[in-house]
Amino acid sequence: MDLTQRRDKIVSLLQKHEELSAANLSQRLKVSVQTIRSDLRDLDEAALVHRRNGRARLRPQGENIGYQPRSGLAQGEKQKIAVQVAKLIPDGARIALGTGTTIEQCAGLLAEKSDLFVATNSIHAVLALQQAKDVQIQLSGGTVRLRDLDMIGGQNGAFFARHPVEFAILSCGGISPDGDVLDFNTHETQARLAVVEAAQQSILVIDSSKFNQTLTVAQGRIWDYDVVVTGAKLSADLRRRCDAAGCQIITC
Repeated sequence: MDLTQRRDKIVSLLQKHEELSAANLSQRLKVSVQTIRSDLRDLDEAALVHRRNGRARLRPQGENIGYQPRSGLAQGEKQKIAVQVAKLIPDGARIALGTGTTIEQCAGLLAEKSDLFVATNSIHAVLALQQAKDVQIQLSGGTVRLRDLDMIGGQNGAFFARHPVEFAILSCGGISPDGDVLDFNTHETQARLAVVEAAQQSILVIDSSKFNQTLTVAQGRIWDYDVVVTGAKLSADLRRRCDAAGCQIITC
C-alpha cells in the first residue's frame, strides 16, 4: 500500500467508524504509529481530518475541500473510473462535462479520442483535453470560482441548453445511504442538472469516498442517471433500485 492508498484508506476508515486513534489506525493498516501520525498531520493540513487528544475524525464539510487535496484522494480509483467512461464514448461524440477531480481524470483519457465536441464549465477539463485530436470545446461563461477553476453560476442552464450532446459525464459531492445525490450548495446542483438536461445519456461518476455522506443539498437519486460508474460496492437495495429504473452500474 503506497502513501496515497494508505491515506485513502484512513479517510475510508474514519467515514465508517467516525473516530479512531492513531494506534488503532496503525493496527488496522499494519504500519507504525509514527507513519499514521504523519499521515494525519498532512490530512489535517489539507482540511480533511481533525485531530484532538490523540484521536482523529473527518472534518464536517460545510463546503468542499480545496481542489488539490481532492485530486490526491482515491486517485487510483478515479483513474479506473475514467478508463471505464472512455470505453463508453466513441470518436466523434458530442459530450458535456461537469466539474470535479474525477471529471478531470475522465477528460484526460477522452483526449485520446478524435473529433470530439465538448461543452463544459470546468477549466480543468479544458486543460486536460488540450492534446485531443481535432477537438472542439465550448466553455461556459460567467464568474470563475477560483478555488476549483470552474463556473457554477446561473448562466450554465442557458449555456448547456445551446449545446445539446449525446453524453453528459458528471460527478457530485456525495451519495446518501438511501441513494440521494448530494452537493454542497444549490449552485452545484443547478449546474449538474443543466449538464444532464443537455444530454441523451447521463453518466454519473462516483468514487468510494462519496458514499454515505451527509451534505446539505440533495437533488435526485443515483438511479435517475442512465449509467453509474464507481469503484464502490453498492448495497443490494441500491442495486435493486437501479436495476428497476434501468440504470446501469459499472463497477471498477
